[in-house]
Amino acid sequence: MSLTLFIGNKAYSSWSLRPWLLMRALDIPFTEVVTPLYVDGSREKMLREGPTGKVPLLRDDDFAVWDSLAIVEYLAEKFPDRNVWPKAAQARARARSLCAEMHAGFQGLRQACPTNFRRARRAAPLPLEEAAQADLARIQAIFTETPAQYGGPFLFGAFSAADAFFAPVASRLDTYALSLEAPARAYCDAILSHPAFAHWREGAKAESWVIEKWENL
Repeated sequence: MSLTLFIGNKAYSSWSLRPWLLMRALDIPFTEVVTPLYVDGSREKMLREGPTGKVPLLRDDDFAVWDSLAIVEYLAEKFPDRNVWPKAAQARARARSLCAEMHAGFQGLRQACPTNFRRARRAAPLPLEEAAQADLARIQAIFTETPAQYGGPFLFGAFSAADAFFAPVASRLDTYALSLEAPARAYCDAILSHPAFAHWREGAKAESWVIEKWENL
């Protein structure tokens, strides 16, 4: 068995962070290959690995899995002894529901606060529009209610795929200095202080690639 995870720039690729963080946090061994975003030849390189030409993509020897949700499900089946999903059926279903919600939604907040894992902490440049405010309220409810229900410090007690999926949002809330109530702040702090997330952020800071439009917000 040889797992290789193809990812984008650590500074900007929130989608890549999800499976990377999960595998690091759960001690699933893999080799990472960074393919910078929006660089000549990058898409062509990724098209040789999978049909979408996008990251993240996981290779298990000669078998390719793309899309972060599909990668997580593959890892759950391949490593049933790891805590990819919560063990209890209803908690597992809730975790999958939240990941699907994250995967498809929160466009208002994504647009208002683009991902930049090396961005110095400072307030969002403009007041958040209504869609972003609604997203923020929903995220704050998730970060408050779910750990309280399942015991914390993470969404379902121990670190799982749900936390990997919401880690980019926790980073956004922190780097754009968005106001949070104490329970939601505590959850964000748990994510941001996780050694695996700290390792990703250090990697982001060390990168030389720069996408100006995401550096000046």
